[in-house]
Amino acid sequence: MSHLFITGISTDVGKTLAAAIITQALEADYWKPLQSGGMDHSDRDEVTRLVRNAKSKFHPERYFLKTPMSPHAAATIDDVTIELDQLTRPETVNHLVIEGAGGLLVPLNDHHTIADLIQPDDKVILVSSGYLGSINHTLLSVELLKSRGLKCAGILYNQVELQGTIEIIETMTGVPTIGHLEKLEMVTPEIIAQLAHDLKPQLDAIK
Repeated sequence: MSHLFITGISTDVGKTLAAAIITQALEADYWKPLQSGGMDHSDRDEVTRLVRNAKSKFHPERYFLKTPMSPHAAATIDDVTIELDQLTRPETVNHLVIEGAGGLLVPLNDHHTIADLIQPDDKVILVSSGYLGSINHTLLSVELLKSRGLKCAGILYNQVELQGTIEIIETMTGVPTIGHLEKLEMVTPEIIAQLAHDLKPQLDAIK
């Protein structure tokens, strides 16, 4: 079974939305290794709310930090140190969707970043968006993965309105496009189910 690692070009680009869609499409398990903030409604809570199938399991975070900051800073406030060897993946016989925090170089501690959580066999899905500077951030993210010997299996674009953005990224990276999500006025399980159905062929090709 595949492990699909969902990362973003920055924070607030739609990783949790993407994770919910992919979890539903593949009826996979979901795991976010660490959560900063969101004590009242975590990303796991949101994915659990949105995914409706009888197969997916939602595994608890290894680190749940109180403050919505970079994990290394939030951990300092909580007087804990994030240890890489403590971020052991949950055991499952199902596909596993793993959601990162922020972008690839978000620090976990003084030595490690989110990128260090990615394993060589992971199917890395990059979530991009359409803000000013997003092309640069997308290209940098793909280059970072390449420099570590990791392959970006596909890019899922979220709210990219400027014409030509997706095309230039495809041309310069050769990374396939999984899909393009339009702006959603609301996010419901029914909408997630429809998006999951629409993107399933592309995701089946990756897994």
